[in-house]
Amino acid sequence: MEHIEEAGVHSGDSSCVLPPQSIPESELSTIRHYTVQLARALKVIGLMNVQYAIKDGQVFVLEVNPRASRTAPYVSKATGVRLPKIAVGLMLGKKLRELTDLTGGLYEGVLPVTLVCVKSPVFPFNKFPGVDPALGPEMRSTGEVMGVGESFGEAFGKAQLSAGVPLPAEGAIFFSVNDHHKPEAVGLARRLAALGFELTATRGTAAAFKAAGLKVKTIFKVNEGRPNAVDILKDGKLKLVIYTTTGAHSFSDERAIRRSAVMWRVPCITTLSGAKAAVQAIESRLTDPLRVWSLHEIHGAG
Repeated sequence: MEHIEEAGVHSGDSSCVLPPQSIPESELSTIRHYTVQLARALKVIGLMNVQYAIKDGQVFVLEVNPRASRTAPYVSKATGVRLPKIAVGLMLGKKLRELTDLTGGLYEGVLPVTLVCVKSPVFPFNKFPGVDPALGPEMRSTGEVMGVGESFGEAFGKAQLSAGVPLPAEGAIFFSVNDHHKPEAVGLARRLAALGFELTATRGTAAAFKAAGLKVKTIFKVNEGRPNAVDILKDGKLKLVIYTTTGAHSFSDERAIRRSAVMWRVPCITTLSGAKAAVQAIESRLTDPLRVWSLHEIHGAG
């Protein structure tokens, strides 16, 4: 599974996609090779969970857990392979060939090639007034859902809908991103503007958008005056917030905006990778119908 959020966000709080969408085959091959080596060295019989990170084409092992992960049911539903049942059979002394007729491993060739599955976390933020929804290494989700689509965008959008944070089809979108993210944010803003969305942003982000030729409305930060981003959120004029961390000097401002988004039930995305996924989902929702399949239809009644 490929995580959508960057390393540094707890795996339980990151959406992830199966099959991977942007990892080169050379790196996938390395990951499979490392996994086999680790399993044999640790003498694992049953399920094992490994977390990897990729930096500049190099694969790093973050952690190895000789146990099932919370995504085992998700992978089982996505692939049609009952991984926990097979794992328990192996732990009780049976052989893999007695439990499944799959060849070439349980990963390759299992997922229907035309479908993409996305797991998204469910957060309890709206039940805890005042909490900051920014994601980090501490796990905060309390559940997860799965979306299935013929494209990544469709699957991610359906997962977000199931998680209770439906993405908008129209209206104003608020951006405030750090300098490192501005070039990529410009590309996302251009795609959203092409779909008819109104762009709003804090002063620095708005300047980057205007320099790129985009039409954008500048909004005050909380400590700059009124009406500011929190006021506009309360008025219901913003339909999506994309706010990446900008540093300790604006920490209180960031928290106020993100908290207000949660309070007024406006989707709030705090990573640029999550924003990219959201834009793909919005594009898909505006061009494709909302399709629904049962697991029986995906994998066959047998």
